This record gives sequence, C-alpha cells and structure tokens, in this order.
Amino acid sequence: MQQDLVHKVKSNPKYHELVSSRSKFAWTMSALMLVIYYAFILTIAFNKSVMATPLSEGATMTVGIPVGVAVIVSAFVLTGIYIRRANAVFDKLTREIKEEVL
Repeated sequence: MQQDLVHKVKSNPKYHELVSSRSKFAWTMSALMLVIYYAFILTIAFNKSVMATPLSEGATMTVGIPVGVAVIVSAFVLTGIYIRRANAVFDKLTREIKEEVL
C-alpha cells in the first residue's frame, strides 16, 4: 500500500515540476544570499577603506554599518520571498498532487 502511494506520487508530472521548481528557486535564493554575504566580507578583507569611510564629514558612523545592516535585512527579505513563493506556488502544487494521488 505505502509503496503504491510513493510510486503514484513519484510518477506524477506535477511532483517532478514541484521538485524541480522548488530546488531551482532554493538554489537561486541561496546563491544570491551567498553573493551578498561574500561581497560584504571580501570588501572588508581586501578594501577596508571603502567600509571605513564616514557617511559624512565628521560623522562617527561609517559606510560599513548600514551596509552590514543591509546584509542582515537582505537575509530576512529573501526568506520572506521564499516563504511567499512556497505558500503561493509550492503549496498549491502539493495540494494538487495530493488530490490526484488520493
């Protein structure tokens, strides 16, 4: 019984569409976050003067602080984008697969 259900799900074309699209989207989002993070770290490592530049003449805050905050905020934004897509697209496909199989 269980093996039949697994076979039905895995042979469903929507299942393959779900796995493919979810995987592609997750890898894209992960790569984007890695690019953002490593760009920040590499800039700090190899060009400290850019991040150490004050925001304005006589200011204590440097460019690095808002850029660092932007890196953190971008992680939350990308997570929100993934959740929105998962709830709208991936969950819909999952429901359709369940309905077809059961």
